Amino acid sequence: MPDLESVVRDIAEEMRERSDRGDVATYIPELASVSPAAFGIAVAGADGEMVAAGDCDMPFSIQSISKAFTLTLALGKVGDRVWRRVGREPSGSPFNSIVQLEAEHGIPRNPFINAGAIAVTDIILSGHQPREALGEILRFMQFLAEDNSIFIDEAVAASEQRTGFRNRALANYMKSFDVLENPVDYTLGVYFHHCAIAMSCRQLAMAGRFLAHNGRNPATGLSVVSAERARRINAVMLTCGHYDGSGEFAYRVGLPGKSGVGGGILAIAPGKASIAVWSPGLDASGNSHLGRIALEALTQRMGWSVFGV
Repeated sequence: MPDLESVVRDIAEEMRERSDRGDVATYIPELASVSPAAFGIAVAGADGEMVAAGDCDMPFSIQSISKAFTLTLALGKVGDRVWRRVGREPSGSPFNSIVQLEAEHGIPRNPFINAGAIAVTDIILSGHQPREALGEILRFMQFLAEDNSIFIDEAVAASEQRTGFRNRALANYMKSFDVLENPVDYTLGVYFHHCAIAMSCRQLAMAGRFLAHNGRNPATGLSVVSAERARRINAVMLTCGHYDGSGEFAYRVGLPGKSGVGGGILAIAPGKASIAVWSPGLDASGNSHLGRIALEALTQRMGWSVFGV
C-alpha cells in the first residue's frame, strides 16, 4: 500500500507547479478576488489520521459543498418526504438552469443544483425563523468538524444577495408551483448564507467523515445518520455532485463528491477516508480544475475508486 502522507505531499507539489489552473468564479464578486495560485488538500482517515498539505488551513467559501450537509439535515427532519419536492437524477444542465425547471413543472432535478438546494433549504427553514435555521446549519457543520471556529463569511453572503438574480428567478418560479412553503426572501437569505460558510480543507475533511464510515464519526463511534442514509447521500453525490460534469468526475475520480464554485471539493472514499481539496480556478462546468486532477491522482495512487483499482 502506498504511503498516504507521501502521496498527498507529492500531489500538492505537483499541483503547485501546474500552470493550467482554470478561472475563478466572477459572477460572485467576492470570489473573483481569490488568488488562483492557492491549493490545499486534506485527508481524514478511518483511524483518526489527518494528512494535509498546501494551503490546507486557509478558509475558503465552501459554496455548494454545503448542499451535501443541508440535504443531510433535511432528511433528518422530514425523511423521504424530501423527495416529494426534489428529484435524484443528474441534471445534464448548468447548475442554475431555469429552462430545465420550467420543463419539469417547478420540481428541481436533484438537491445539488441551485434550485434543488433552495428547495432543501426551504424544508429546513419551515417552522423556524431564518436566523434559527441558519444557526442550525452552522452548528451542524461545527459539530461534524469538531470546530466551533467555522463561520459564515458575511461579505460573501452579501455579495451573493446583491447579485443573485437568477437564484431569485428560480425560487420565485418554484414558489409559483408551491414547491417552496416559506417567503422567497427568507429561504434565499438562508441559502445565500449557508453557501457562504468558510472552512479550510482540514475542517471540511473532518466534517465529511460520517459519509465515509456508514454514517458514524469514526473517532467517537457516534451515529450521525443511518448507514443506509449515508449510502444514499453518497449515491446522489456520485451521480449529481458536480452538476453537468458529474459523469466526467465519476469517470476520472470514481468517488462520491460535491463541488462548490469557491473551488472546493469534498470527496468520499467509503470505508477509507474523507477528502477535501481546494483550488479556486474552475473548469467549464463550475468545478475545481486542479481539484479534480488532484483527486484523480489520489484515487489512482491509493486504489480508492469505488469501481475498483
